[in-house]
Amino acid sequence: MTNKVILIILDACGIGELPDAHLSQDEGSNTMVNTARAVGGLELPNLEKLGLGNVDLILGVNPRTDALGNYGKMAELSAGKDSTSGHWEIMGLVLEKPFPVYPHGFPPEIVEPFEKAIGSKILGNKPASGTEIIKELGEEHMRTHHPIVYTSADSVFQIAAHEEIIPVDKLYEMCMKARKLLTGEHGVARVIARPFVGEPGSFKRTERRKDFSLPPPEETVLDILKKNGIPVIGIGKIEDLFAGHGLTESIHTKNNSDGMAKLFEAIKKFEKGFLFINLVDFDMLWGHRNDPQGFAAGLEDFDLRLSEVLNLLRSDDLLVITADHGCDPTTPSTDHSREYVPLLVYGKSIKKGVNLGTRKSFSDVGKTIAEIFGVGGTKKGESFLKDLSP
Repeated sequence: MTNKVILIILDACGIGELPDAHLSQDEGSNTMVNTARAVGGLELPNLEKLGLGNVDLILGVNPRTDALGNYGKMAELSAGKDSTSGHWEIMGLVLEKPFPVYPHGFPPEIVEPFEKAIGSKILGNKPASGTEIIKELGEEHMRTHHPIVYTSADSVFQIAAHEEIIPVDKLYEMCMKARKLLTGEHGVARVIARPFVGEPGSFKRTERRKDFSLPPPEETVLDILKKNGIPVIGIGKIEDLFAGHGLTESIHTKNNSDGMAKLFEAIKKFEKGFLFINLVDFDMLWGHRNDPQGFAAGLEDFDLRLSEVLNLLRSDDLLVITADHGCDPTTPSTDHSREYVPLLVYGKSIKKGVNLGTRKSFSDVGKTIAEIFGVGGTKKGESFLKDLSP
């Protein structure tokens, strides 16, 4: 009997291009393998112990015949390669149609109603790197007080503003107004508040980013667990990605380090339930900025802190580690990459060293969690619980 499931999402830690990666120009992407190669190898003893080296040839991470965990990888069925579709699919909701993207900026039918709603003109309105666009337009923003609006290859409407020019609460209000407008054919996956501080030449984004996602169009495993009286705790940007749906408690975090500290507290606090955490720094700080050294250091830091998670697990707890998409920091692109994601599953009372193979959908995780808690789950996915039963 499992009382508690901990699901850790290493945001953007993909592990090899999907068969259709060429459709989004992601050929050659392999976030974890290429990162390891770029830095001369990774030291991840705890992830190695759980079987990560059995999933792919990651320099420095050896395959283990005596793996304590169970291992495999998962393909994404949903059309897309973003955090929202990835997390939704993990929880049993597969999207047939991709979210809209705007490679040439937002059309007048979006921009004009938004400017009217906020009572201001906007700057930018083009795809851009978040750090580059505040470098380019930050000074003009400070002079005009117009917010900077930009997008990327992902389905996002991002609003950047200096905290001293547009206070964070007002920036969040602007995002909520954008969210109300961006529905139907223009229903972007996320509206994102991107506050920053500093002076021209040394602007810096702050940790008060906030995502405003579309609500899931169908029930997810989170909703089903909550309906059945099971505590569902979202840590990090889980509340944002699911628009608050299906959670009994939300714990926001500043970064990976803070996220892991909050996870330690939650594991101690909750005797029963589902703890669902996203660690966003791999994506936000290193993947999108093509920083393999930072990415590698982040993985090694996570691995170090993973030992504490393993020490805190009780005999009836289950740990699952996976990702939501790729964001290979070694390719020319700074966008997400359409990749497989690793799957590691560990518990003291389940089998060890089982090769879970290549799963057809991320939703296998949600189906397994639903079965663990004795609820039906969604119609998507295939549980792997039977493979782990002693």
